[in-house]
Amino acid sequence: MSKTKKDPVTVVCFGDSLTWGFNPVDKSRYGHDVRWTRLLQKELGDGFYVAEEGVNGRTTVFEDPVKGDKNGLAHLATVRKTHMPIDILIIMLGTNDLQARFGMNAETIAIAMGRLLDFARRPTDDVEGRAPKVLLMAPPPLAPLAGTPYAAQFSDQSVAESHRLADCYREKAAEYGAAFFDTGTVIWASPIDAVHFEAEPQADLAKAVAAEVRKLAN
Repeated sequence: MSKTKKDPVTVVCFGDSLTWGFNPVDKSRYGHDVRWTRLLQKELGDGFYVAEEGVNGRTTVFEDPVKGDKNGLAHLATVRKTHMPIDILIIMLGTNDLQARFGMNAETIAIAMGRLLDFARRPTDDVEGRAPKVLLMAPPPLAPLAGTPYAAQFSDQSVAESHRLADCYREKAAEYGAAFFDTGTVIWASPIDAVHFEAEPQADLAKAVAAEVRKLAN
């Protein structure tokens, strides 16, 4: 009997429009040669399989009365079953929770994130439903809102809380035994819309996340 080739390490990127690849210039989706999730696959190589699970407007745990069906905790149960067995789960959410209509501060968003981290660390009742290793990534802070398309959805308080989110997430990751990475150290929100990434720095984000993933894979 021939030796079975080892399966690649499955990495699932679970997030919102920052993971989906939203282009702030024209609201299209960046191509495979631009968005950081696809570049992450190239950085990691054939020993890894990177799956994208980004949905525009996704929150941590909140039902969105305006957009509907954006509850990340509700989505995560299906995502885990879709891609199981998952070796490494990357979670980057929280930007949409900062919208003014939710009225959440950084601590509250981190508590909400804790519910996802708690669920992720528990095995499901499926044969392949083992708990993955988790990398929690804090999204970069919002840019100044004045004159941008999202000025009505976010507030100055949203911007202030966005600058506090990484520290709150760092503590929450430690509480739940997850790895942590602050994406704001390598990427930033575009001044065009104050929320999304431009094309150029996405390669740097992919390289940084690849380094974190390799640590977890070892």
